[in-house]
Amino acid sequence: MTMLNRRTLLSGLAGALTASALPLWAETPVFYADDGAAIRGYDTVAYFTQGAPVQGAPAIAVMWKGAVWHFASHENRAAFEANPRAFAPQFGGYCAYAVARGYTTDTDPTAWRIVDGELFLIHSPEVARLWAEDIAGNIAGARRNWPSVLDR
Repeated sequence: MTMLNRRTLLSGLAGALTASALPLWAETPVFYADDGAAIRGYDTVAYFTQGAPVQGAPAIAVMWKGAVWHFASHENRAAFEANPRAFAPQFGGYCAYAVARGYTTDTDPTAWRIVDGELFLIHSPEVARLWAEDIAGNIAGARRNWPSVLDR
């Protein structure tokens, strides 16, 4: 088999695998993970239980949706494991303001807000102030763009 035929075969195989994964991609959110750790290692449950960002411990971690989630306590890890969707940030942990505008960017774990029981992370405290000017509109815009914004 020539090199060109191998490349053609491999390219076709990769395309077929990608096409078959599209329905799964639409159902499975991709979580932003800086160096593999979701929310830069902050405990996602603590936002709900302590009302503050709390750094998690690498020794108290769980793998979910392709990212490692760190927790400040075993109790928080157990709560997450029982219902991860209840605690995971919206829009894959990407900036909710950016997703509302059709792109993704990273977040600052100290720029956050819980709205109607859902955690939203924002790029920075400055951007969080802009996001807060129209929370409902920004959430609606982000919901329209998610998850297709990942393809851009």
